[in-house]
Amino acid sequence: MIRIDIATLFPEMCENYLSASIIGRARKAGFIEINCRDIRDFSGNKHRSVDDKPYGGGTGMVMQAEPIYSCVQDIVNNCKEPYPPRLIYMSPQGKTLTQEAVKRLAAEKWLVILCGHYEGVDNRVLEELSFEEISIGDYVVTGGELPALILTDAVTRLQEGVLPDSSAFINDSHWAGELEHPLYTRPEVWRGRAVPETLLSGHHANIEKWRKAEAAKVTSNKRPDLIR
Repeated sequence: MIRIDIATLFPEMCENYLSASIIGRARKAGFIEINCRDIRDFSGNKHRSVDDKPYGGGTGMVMQAEPIYSCVQDIVNNCKEPYPPRLIYMSPQGKTLTQEAVKRLAAEKWLVILCGHYEGVDNRVLEELSFEEISIGDYVVTGGELPALILTDAVTRLQEGVLPDSSAFINDSHWAGELEHPLYTRPEVWRGRAVPETLLSGHHANIEKWRKAEAAKVTSNKRPDLIR
């Protein structure tokens, strides 16, 4: 079982998502442990402020190093795990998250994910604690909470017991370097569009052959860069 701790300014935002659907059920069943920690608890001041103006000028505010450091240290010191966590900072400057990276992180026993906010965080705490920086794409969002939830979701669904069996994810897009084949369900004909006859045949070998051919076609049409 993997443990994930999310250090954030908005733990309630994360909890709302992590308590629902597949992840919520997996937490209740004990297949994964997820904790959300409020960085403001380590502000050291009555106003619970954890940000300040950036040196050198500029717009916005920067999250201070000490509250982040204290939060992470508290997480580590109050955990009985015999091994150190992998520290992740969700950052637009990090390496782009891929399915291969998800597989690697899903094999870890413990992740601590830091969510930045405002203009970002004091770089010194990233250096001090040796955070690995990960991005969900070449764009910027308001804070690290959504990226952290995306990473947590992707890692969680690969844990044993979370999904019915491995076939629930090994046929997904990107698992083996290509996109998934088209999917269909009832009714058999919808607005004049019929389900491909092969899928109705009951011939498993032909269905599998069709799926592989369609997956290759979809990948070629939508993401030719994956083929290259």
